[in-house]
Amino acid sequence: MTAPTLRVGTCLADTTLPASHRDLLERPIPGVLTTMLPDGQPQSSLVWVDHDGGCARVNTTLERRKGRCLLENPHVSLLVVDPDDTTRFLQVRGLAELVTEGAVAHLDELTRRYTGEPAYYGWIYPAAQRDRETRVIVRIHARRITRDAIHR
Repeated sequence: MTAPTLRVGTCLADTTLPASHRDLLERPIPGVLTTMLPDGQPQSSLVWVDHDGGCARVNTTLERRKGRCLLENPHVSLLVVDPDDTTRFLQVRGLAELVTEGAVAHLDELTRRYTGEPAYYGWIYPAAQRDRETRVIVRIHARRITRDAIHR
């Protein structure tokens, strides 16, 4: 049975992802996702990234630290640096929307892009783990986008 969509945070006036830097979310470049721990300290993780046209996206589980943090505080920051030109970067700060629908399929898309393997569960991670995790797509509704100074 498919779990219902879980939404966290409100999405008001989104900031548009700049066309000049969307390639950083389309190429297999890992990003750094920062969430807030319950004690107010930042917690950063290396993540696979993409976008859906309006929002930068990552994938995680509600059982991992990132997921637990986002359930308590949807404020998030994503930083992606161009490995070919480290002066070029994209930082997206905003509110996370956690979506369960399609999360495993999204993870498989990211797995193919980043590793060339056909699926995450059974190829990268044990297949049995899938039943013990609640996968979510983290859609980042931007409130502020920062780019390198050269590409304003």
